Amino acid sequence: MSDNSGAGAADRNLAVFPPDMSTGKKTRLRRIMYGHGPGNGRALILPFDQGLEHGPRDFFDNPASVSPTYQLRLAKEGNFSAVAFQIGLADKYFWDYAGEIPLVLKLNGKSDIPSDADPISPCNASVEDAVRLGADAVGYTLYVGSTRQDEDFIQLAEIREDCARFEMPLVVWSYPRGAAMKAKGGIDTQYAIEYAARIADELGADVAKVNYPKLGATPEAPKPYDTLELTHEEAVSRVITAAGRSKILISGGSKGSDEDVIDKARISLEAGAMGLIFGRNIWQRPWDESLKMVERLHSIFDSLPAPDYSG
Repeated sequence: MSDNSGAGAADRNLAVFPPDMSTGKKTRLRRIMYGHGPGNGRALILPFDQGLEHGPRDFFDNPASVSPTYQLRLAKEGNFSAVAFQIGLADKYFWDYAGEIPLVLKLNGKSDIPSDADPISPCNASVEDAVRLGADAVGYTLYVGSTRQDEDFIQLAEIREDCARFEMPLVVWSYPRGAAMKAKGGIDTQYAIEYAARIADELGADVAKVNYPKLGATPEAPKPYDTLELTHEEAVSRVITAAGRSKILISGGSKGSDEDVIDKARISLEAGAMGLIFGRNIWQRPWDESLKMVERLHSIFDSLPAPDYSG
């Protein structure tokens, strides 16, 4: 859907893109948010970094999904806004679809073989790699709550500086992790997800990718989260508010029931999320079922008015 159809377009444009955003960042984000996928200022992104993060176990449900070419074809036919790839896959496979689907290049990642008690995700690519590959954004995984946050924050600061220099949007996968976070109630609680959204904004993310919060009071969490009871709508709204001027992508996580996936997608978008980043909930299904689920997600995007991210 075009966003330039009248006098209100300029106002919407200011709301979606902060006035101080650089020209390069605005151009790249605009391709993702308007030029591909649902459009109208929202995004539906297909991530494919699970082969590194989880190993081959994620591909057993749909063996064909192991192929990056399969994923790129799915992104194109499903009208996704972008794909998220690690450097090796982007180098070897993205060429066939370059210019047809925006790329979010993941700059760091880890395997799930070592203990997750004190995690860090080391960099394996650079913002310069993203420019070379024609990417429209970069992704960085930040482990909120890890005792190795001193290394993590410094690593992210270097990426953020390069993003400013090359005018590349920064998407932070802001994930609560580690033994310290688990001791405060777990990694998917309201406390954990709100804190992750806030830290992403504090550390300079243009967009933050967060998980959908788990409902219910968390006795181990700091006050008032130890007794906080929220509806789904209230929980997601609080996460989006915590992110400030960083836009929010809600992660689909592991494959769930169809109706649960659709309900959480609808709630997230109605609450003001910039979009959805759904991987396993899409490609762990057979091809035809994947496209049917994508069609249902698109129908939610289509039913909503143009977003206003000002504030």
